[in-house]
Amino acid sequence: MNHCLLEVDVLEAPQVRYTQDNQMPIAEMAVRFDGLRPDEPPGQLKVVGLGNLAQDLQNRVQVGQRLVIEGRLRINTVTRKDGIKEKRAEFTLSRLHPLVAADATIPAATAPAAPQGSLANSAYGTAPAPGPGRGSFSPRPEAAAPPPVQAPTWNTSPLVPDLPEGDDDIPF
Repeated sequence: MNHCLLEVDVLEAPQVRYTQDNQMPIAEMAVRFDGLRPDEPPGQLKVVGLGNLAQDLQNRVQVGQRLVIEGRLRINTVTRKDGIKEKRAEFTLSRLHPLVAADATIPAATAPAAPQGSLANSAYGTAPAPGPGRGSFSPRPEAAAPPPVQAPTWNTSPLVPDLPEGDDDIPF
């Protein structure tokens, strides 16, 4: 199965075009992602969104924005003007998850709509509409500050305790 998740920075604003036959929107944009190692240069990739995702890209995405994109990765062979064949990666988008800084507060009225159950709902602090068996959503008061984040503490004790000779509880 071909399924990828990438955290990317948007390099170019999405450009929307339409197919000739049924006028389906297709959006394309360029993104950059970090290398796996610190000494690796960042990679670039073309992202393609079809149909409603193309409209979402056009309406919700801006240059410099940080996103998590979900979809399929494929390699296309392209012939350049000088006749040399070149392979280029292309990412076909299936879901889009905007990243928001932990300390940023976005009012629910200005937050873009996201599909129910996506990560974007929790990132924007919105909740699904109340329904049977669900309580109503009440936003957190703006005056209340989030609790301070504490650094994790690590247990540095040895895995096997040091016991005096002969105090072993194992009977063999």
